[in-house]
This record gives sequence, C-alpha cells and structure tokens, in this order.
Amino acid sequence: MGPLEGIRIIEIAGIGPGPFCAMMLADMGAEVLRVDRAERVTGAKGPTMDLTNRGRRSIGVNLKSKDGVALVLDLLDRADGLIEGFRPGVMERLGLGPDVCLARNPKLVYGRMTGWGQEGPMAHAAGHDINYIALAGALEPIGRADSGPVPPLNLVGDFGGGAMMLAFGMACALVERQRSGKGQVVDAAMTDGAAILTTMFHGMRHMGFWDERRGHNMLDGGAHFYDTYACKDGKYISLGSIEPQFYKEMLERLGLAGEKLPHQMDKAQWPELKKKVAAVVATKTRAEWCAIMEGTDVCFAPVLSMTEALDHPHNKARSTFVDVAGLSQPAPTPRFSRTPPAIQGPPAAAGEHTDAALRDWGIAETRLAELRAGGAIA
Repeated sequence: MGPLEGIRIIEIAGIGPGPFCAMMLADMGAEVLRVDRAERVTGAKGPTMDLTNRGRRSIGVNLKSKDGVALVLDLLDRADGLIEGFRPGVMERLGLGPDVCLARNPKLVYGRMTGWGQEGPMAHAAGHDINYIALAGALEPIGRADSGPVPPLNLVGDFGGGAMMLAFGMACALVERQRSGKGQVVDAAMTDGAAILTTMFHGMRHMGFWDERRGHNMLDGGAHFYDTYACKDGKYISLGSIEPQFYKEMLERLGLAGEKLPHQMDKAQWPELKKKVAAVVATKTRAEWCAIMEGTDVCFAPVLSMTEALDHPHNKARSTFVDVAGLSQPAPTPRFSRTPPAIQGPPAAAGEHTDAALRDWGIAETRLAELRAGGAIA
C-alpha cells in the first residue's frame, strides 16, 4: 500500500546505484521487475545477501537475442518506467534506447544512471564513486587536516548523488506525466548529484566562511565542538554543539564550564581547545559518556558500528532496522501517514521468477516455451 502502488518499473540489472534506486521505488510500493542477464541464472533460489535487490522479482533474459530484446519491449508497453545504468550508447546498441522505447510507449519514464552523464568529454570513460565525487569537488574537503581526502564509503556518489537523485527524478517525471500525459528521459549523473550535495558549502565559500584547507572548518572536523572523540575504552562519541546554548551545555557536561576558555568561534584556538576536549573525553568510557550526555541538548550520540546500531534503543523504538527472511537491514524511508512503505520481499536470485513474473505481465504460455527454446530467456 505504499505511495507508488500501481506503478510498474522495468529494471535492467546493474550494480550499485541502479539497484539501490530500484530498491527505493520498490520499497515505496512500485512493482519493479528486474531483468537479469540469462547467463547469470543458475537456478538458485533466494534470498540472496545483496540487500539492494530486495523487494522485486527477477527474470533471466538474453539481451543479445532479438527475441529477448523484443520481449523487453513488450514488457515496456505495460510499464510506467525503466531504469538502466550502462555507459552511454549501450542501451541504444541493444535496441533498447530511449527513442525506441518512447516510440513504443510515449508515457514511459526512462531513467538513466551514469557516473559522468550522457554527454561531456568524460562521458564514455570508466569510473567509480570515488572518481565521480572527486571531480564534483565533494571528496577533497572530506578528511583530516594532516591527511589526504578520505573516501566516504560510496554514500555520496553511488547512493546519495546517484540512486536517490534518479529515484527523485523518476518520481518527479511520473508526477509531471499526470499533467502532460507524456514520458521523458531522466539523466542522473553521479557527478551532478554529488555536486548538488555540496550546494550549502558553495554558499559558505561565497560568504567567505569556508576555508578550502581541509580540516579547518566548523563542519569538517576543524572545530572542537563538532567532531568525534576517542573514549577511554577506544570507542568513539560524536559532538555537534554548534549553537551557543548547546555549546554551553557541552562544556558543563564535560566539566569545563568553570574554566576561562577562548570564545567558541575563535578559529585560531580550535586546535588547543580540541586537545582539551579530547583529554577530557579520554577519561571515561563511551557508556559513561552516554549516561552523561545521551538525550540532552549537547547534540551528542555514540559512534556505533552497523551491528551496534541495530540494537540501540532509539533505532529499535522506531523500527529503523527490520528483519526480512532472517536478514537484518534498514527499513524503508521516509515514512508516510496513509500509505506506509514496506519491503515487498527478500532479494531474489537471478532469474528466480522468470516464468511466474512473465505470466503476470501478460506473456502467454506458448510464447514462454518459444522464448526458452530459442534461448531468449533462461
């Protein structure tokens, strides 16, 4: 009963941001049919461990076969959207480019996910998240003053700047289609997406409030009141006491309120103040600091591992993580008051639902037999 119930999406299987985008749409109630390469089909059954494949069925199709391509085109006649994540030109060479697909189904929302975009000098070059966020200016500021840039996992390019931007773009295009009756192409590039995530920092740069030296700013670990600190037991806590009233409480909880300290925003004093805070934090364990600060206005949280996050009382109270088929994982988000999203099922093995899903999408039994005999489906 999610907000996208009734929407049908064809996902041409890929890696990283494409599957994550499809997962998000499926979590919101869309029926997403994953088209896996026929050669990947082993006959295995799910659930698999790749959680980004959750919530949708998989069919095995030979996209190098004319009949396989024809099958996908027939499915697109019944679909609202398509997701693909190949390099520019690959779908066109397969015979599944946007011109062909939109000619068949003018209402189709055709979602394209690439690193560099559909055009530009680097459009056809290989790359990964780290490269895309580097070019966008999003990687260079992340890290300590005394070290090089630190890759922020692949959260900024693949997932934040890529998959979520494509999911947002497709949702926008589906809304616009209600007015115009027409589909369109959504071109989501991870460089573009990573760049727009830095918008606030560009504003700070224009205001003269951003120092391009890494680790010298309020939000990049340069400030003593916005950083992580090691505790007595080697675990970490996070402090984010930016506002004066929160900073005042931080000093009180740290036992520093009675000391004569420089002004909070005296950047020249931040290194020394950071040493002072670090020395205090190191006197207690993470659990002891949680007892002192958690739930207060310090702007505090323990730095948890992914496993620890599963069992934190706040996350448990909100069911931030759920178990599906014995696999713990993040629950769908955001939440809706009337049309709650839900995980529609565990991750499927490649081609696990070929026959059943194709029947449900209107492919006749006789044609299934012909497609299998001709090697068009697994």
